[in-house]
Amino acid sequence: MSAEPRWRDLREWLALLETHGELRTINATVDPIEELSAITFMATRRLGAPALLFKTFRDNPLGARVLTNMLGSSKKRYALAVGLDPALSTREMIAATRLLTRRRIPPVHVPAAAAPVNEIVLRGNEIDLTKLPVPKFWPADGGPFIGTGAITLTAAPQTGRINVGVYRQQLYGPRRVGLNFVPGRHGLQDCEVAWAQDKPAEVVVAYGIDPVLMMVGSQRYAADESELDVAGGLMNAQVEITNAETVHLPIPARAEMVIEGLLYPGDLETEGPLGEFHGFYSGAPSRKPVIEVKTLHMRDSPIMTAALMATYPSGEIGAYQAIMRAARIQDNLADMKVPGIRGVYCHPAAAAGNCVVVVSLKQMYPGHASQALALAAHCPAATYYTKWIIAVDDDIDPTDFDEVLWAMSTRCNPAGDLDILRNTMSFRADPSLAPADKPYGSKVLVNACTPHQHLKQAPARMALRESVYRSVSERWADFDLGGMPPTLWDFFLENK
Repeated sequence: MSAEPRWRDLREWLALLETHGELRTINATVDPIEELSAITFMATRRLGAPALLFKTFRDNPLGARVLTNMLGSSKKRYALAVGLDPALSTREMIAATRLLTRRRIPPVHVPAAAAPVNEIVLRGNEIDLTKLPVPKFWPADGGPFIGTGAITLTAAPQTGRINVGVYRQQLYGPRRVGLNFVPGRHGLQDCEVAWAQDKPAEVVVAYGIDPVLMMVGSQRYAADESELDVAGGLMNAQVEITNAETVHLPIPARAEMVIEGLLYPGDLETEGPLGEFHGFYSGAPSRKPVIEVKTLHMRDSPIMTAALMATYPSGEIGAYQAIMRAARIQDNLADMKVPGIRGVYCHPAAAAGNCVVVVSLKQMYPGHASQALALAAHCPAATYYTKWIIAVDDDIDPTDFDEVLWAMSTRCNPAGDLDILRNTMSFRADPSLAPADKPYGSKVLVNACTPHQHLKQAPARMALRESVYRSVSERWADFDLGGMPPTLWDFFLENK
């Protein structure tokens, strides 16, 4: 079902995409201020749109390029990133991802001279990030954002654990970059230890990264786990790191561009807003920490990874988030010993896979569906920002939202099958909440399963006989219908 990815860094992965027809190169001159993002948004209004590599900008002395829609709504590119067969169904990819994400492989250190990111090294006043084609994405954004498809590395002072997080970063000047930490995340906690001692916090930021590092940086892992180990497990290969020059952190050796910097206590700039993944601007501008850049490492003609935040299917947080989050929620339910779970899915159109979770289960005892709903709502992978948790019977494919809506329409009685959880964890920029209420939200538990107490009296659902389905599938070409026969989830049972 899976094999290790056949690439080591972003450039090799892009070469793989080209062989699969998943990359489009834009040679025309493009303005990074709004035009680049407009092209990306318009080109990605269809599912599975390709990755876009922009090569030509009017003022670009460093010859930098910009990659957008690296993963987007494409489950094929997700599969190519983690070494899965792109022909697998979404359900099969979720099952395979559950196996991949259990693996941990620590990074390997390589000498600085062998690190491609050290082809060019600039220090101090040699650095001018304003000479890069840094995008401004939306008309009301607070300015250009150099960090959207970037990863930030910090270290836990007590243990040395390296954290990898994805945080947006506004560009203020040649050597000043804003850092919008997410409250409660490990990156901010690492820095707060230094600030409490009135010391600057050390950070490393990589702006041209491979898709696996971006994916793991956007997920949440335990405080004692390093995302570098998780990335190694997904790739079945060690992430290559090398020493930084001015901070006590590693830098990704095969990244396109990396900065080393310090965050001084009290050094703040007005940040934002930015058009975000939920389709709205992120709220009023506010004061955020600033990185003072000390060293810049980059490859010749570096490729900057820029993540457009937009509504599905145009947002960068799309298919990969739906698959990875679903896999982790199903793992959480398995860890809590909830039996009978047949599948989980987080629909990517629901604010980048965050707000709707569907759990398919075989009901085995009274209250089983209610138990699965409540535990899914509060499991570590789903508690943050999820608003709608839907339970469906095991004859429903949770990745098929038409099927889910059918179950909600025929098996859910709203008067008795909806529960509301209040004062739950939401998103600090949740556009549905009044400012004074954030980040406290609510969740709706939707029981769209056949009522357990009436299972024996429930009407039989229509379904094909499996033997007939197999026969028709084998003869599909004879009927001249084109394409492949559909994959069905449930079949007629004689004893029903």
